[in-house]
Amino acid sequence: MSLSFQVFPAPAKLNLLLHVVGKRADGYHLLETVFRFIDFGDTLRIAAREDGAIELLTPTEGVPPEQDLTVRAARLLQQASGCRLGASIRLEKRIPMGGGLGGGSSDAATVLIALNRLWGLAWSRPQLQALGLRLGADVPVFIYGRSALATGIGEQLQPLELAPAWYLVIRPQVHVPTAAVFRNFSQGVLTGVGADGIMRILETTQQRRNDLQDVVSGMFPAVNEVLSELRKYGSPLMTGSGSCVFLEFKSKDEADKVYRALSEKYQGFVAEGLDVHPLFDSTE
Repeated sequence: MSLSFQVFPAPAKLNLLLHVVGKRADGYHLLETVFRFIDFGDTLRIAAREDGAIELLTPTEGVPPEQDLTVRAARLLQQASGCRLGASIRLEKRIPMGGGLGGGSSDAATVLIALNRLWGLAWSRPQLQALGLRLGADVPVFIYGRSALATGIGEQLQPLELAPAWYLVIRPQVHVPTAAVFRNFSQGVLTGVGADGIMRILETTQQRRNDLQDVVSGMFPAVNEVLSELRKYGSPLMTGSGSCVFLEFKSKDEADKVYRALSEKYQGFVAEGLDVHPLFDSTE
C-alpha cells in the first residue's frame, strides 16, 4: 500500500496561572487557568489509508499502542463519524511526558484536526472539541486553537489577548503523575477571581500562582530545587501539574541569557509564546 504522509505540528502549552476553585461530585477539580501555546512541540506525520486500519508506526516505549492518545483519538473519530478510512501515524516526540506541557493532549488534538481534513469529514471546531473532551480535559483547548481562559475542568474556553513573550522552560528529571497530585491537593478555601481578575493578574508575573505547585514541590524535591534556582532570575511558575517550570521574558535575548547560565545544570529550552495554534485555520 502506497501511503502519502502529511506533516502536522503539535505544540506544547504553558499554564500562565492555575487556580483550583472547586470540586465536582464526580471527583474532577474545577479550575481557572490560562493556556498559552509555545513554538516547541511534537511532530506528527499522518497518512489516510483505505483499509480502515489505525496504525501507530512509532510506539512510545512503555505505552501499548492501543492506549496511546494518538491511536485513541483516531479510533474515536473513526467511530463517531462512521468513516471507513484508516490512518498510519508517525509521532516524533519532543515534549517530555509528565512535564505539564500537554504533549499527549496536543498530539490527540492534532490527530483529530488532521484526520478531519484527510478523511474529508468537515466537522466543526466545536464538534471536535466535544469529541476531544472524551480523551482528556486539556484536549479541547488545542482544538480551540487560541490563547484562552479555561474554566470548568478546563473545557470552558474564552479567548484572551496576551502580550508577546518568550519563555525559558526547565525540565526537572521527574515524571509527575497528575492523578496523584490532585489526590494530595488539600482543598482548603477554594475561590476564583473571574475573568476580570485574571486579566489584572496577567499584567504581572509576580502575582501569578499555580495552586498545585506546593503539592508537587513537596512530592518532588527536584521541582523545588529548580523553582529555588529560577527565583534568582524572576518569578518562576510550574505549568499544569508539573514537572516543568518556566520564566517569562520580554525578549529572546533575555531568555537565552538566563538559559546559558543554567544549561550546564538543567535541561530545558527557550520558546516564543504563540497567539494561535499552528493548525488554527485547519479547523475553520
